[in-house]
Amino acid sequence: MKKYLLWGALALVAYLAYVAVSLYLLPPVAELRNRKTNVTIQVKDWQGDYHPFVVGPANRYWTPSPSIPSEMKWAVILAEDASFYKHEGIDVKAIKNAIKYDLEKKSLARGASTITQQVAKNLYLSREKTLTRKVKEVYLAKRMEQELSKGRIIELYLNVIELGPMVYGIGHGSRYYFGKHPSALTPRECAFLAAMLPGPRVAYNPYKNLDRVLQRSNMILRLLANKGVLSQAEYQTALAEMPNVGRLQKKVDQSIQQAAVLNNVSSARTAPGAAPGEPPAEAPAPTENANPAPPPSEAPKGSETPAAGGAPTPVAPPPTGANP
Repeated sequence: MKKYLLWGALALVAYLAYVAVSLYLLPPVAELRNRKTNVTIQVKDWQGDYHPFVVGPANRYWTPSPSIPSEMKWAVILAEDASFYKHEGIDVKAIKNAIKYDLEKKSLARGASTITQQVAKNLYLSREKTLTRKVKEVYLAKRMEQELSKGRIIELYLNVIELGPMVYGIGHGSRYYFGKHPSALTPRECAFLAAMLPGPRVAYNPYKNLDRVLQRSNMILRLLANKGVLSQAEYQTALAEMPNVGRLQKKVDQSIQQAAVLNNVSSARTAPGAAPGEPPAEAPAPTENANPAPPPSEAPKGSETPAAGGAPTPVAPPPTGANP
């Protein structure tokens, strides 16, 4: 028995040493404070192949924080990480609930990652579901919260989220689905894009499950109204608005037509940069519209906004009955 305990102890020490070395070798996050920094990562297309992707101003779709509507920022915060302005990188309560759920299901189905953890994973780590990767993710998230403002973290997050087949970032997503610069997105369109985040490939793919995406976007709009980000009048207007799905349907029809061609012509080739079965890529929209609307302020409006140090500062009381 003592022999097994000794071997177990040695294995644990070896693993802890491995983790310590792995953490030491992680890249510094302080460089991300510089908004001119470009980081090249690898993203996966829907066929499983990896491609280089630039996160930073060198990316033609890069959207700086002032050009992202506050409704877009709050939509992803309320839908993905409601405690974003309260935690310091990790949400302990969410982690406890996730551990309990995973133990019951005997799987690693729920991760309880905060927005900061997702940024750390997307920029520096692989997608493998291992304990070591999770430790690295938590460590990097804590470092990011120490080095970066909340506004900078949201800016990075919104420029790396997956929204379609090789469609990464709000700059590309807004043009791909709605043919407009992110600064021109309506609250309904912001909620629509945020609704896709849990599963843009299948579960919340608007090509396949449009009704499901619309239902989740309705829920997000309700959260925006409860938070005071939208007034009741703005909320009702957004609910009544139907996203311009004509562009979506056109893409679907083109995909079906192209798939038929690919099935019948063995020499047919996919357009460069497009996923098989997807229509040819559109001509890139200019970085800014010819007559752009004045960009919103970096901090989202609502019942609280991040101050210079990242802490939320009350600006206006939420509507009657709303949770602060």
